[in-house]
Amino acid sequence: MHIVSYLFAALALLLPLPAAATLGDVAAHLNATRTMTASFRQTAESGAVARGRLLLARPGKVRFQYTDDVPLLVVADGKSLAMVDYEVAQVSRYPIGKTPLSVLLDANAELGKYARVVLSDNRQLTIEAKDRKHPEYGVITIFFARERAAPGGLSLKGWRVLDAQGNRTLVELSDIAFNVPVADNNFRFKDPRRRGRPGR
Repeated sequence: MHIVSYLFAALALLLPLPAAATLGDVAAHLNATRTMTASFRQTAESGAVARGRLLLARPGKVRFQYTDDVPLLVVADGKSLAMVDYEVAQVSRYPIGKTPLSVLLDANAELGKYARVVLSDNRQLTIEAKDRKHPEYGVITIFFARERAAPGGLSLKGWRVLDAQGNRTLVELSDIAFNVPVADNNFRFKDPRRRGRPGR
């Protein structure tokens, strides 16, 4: 099962802001976001839907805790992202920088090198990011709503990932809270090859 998303469908375009300014808005939002919690709804290419809870702590840490009927956990601990499949007792690890989520997690991400604005108006902002030298990393399209009370004036609403095989994964966020306490132990897990499930 792939991780990560989509939120707003493209509306009629208004005059966009300059790309440099809007990417600066994204950087300001990310720099002002220390933590975030949200509920997520993930839709796979097949149409299968999974739900769960998202916990994020920048830089480098995220947890996708799926509901009990999905035996999958995704955790980034600041260095690598682990996909834990409890059904087959398998753990796969990837450097954060080689995953689409690095745009959101990497404190040193240089958006201008691989991201571009695809929609910007007074309600929303959408960017697309990809590493042209490494198409196998996939393409991520990230959706923000413009909200004055949110960090940097933007609120992350979701993303869509297109992988190298052409599969799309959509993630929508709701019940979002920024800069709230998130315990560091959320970004660790029990290895299923040694029994157990996360937090149990």
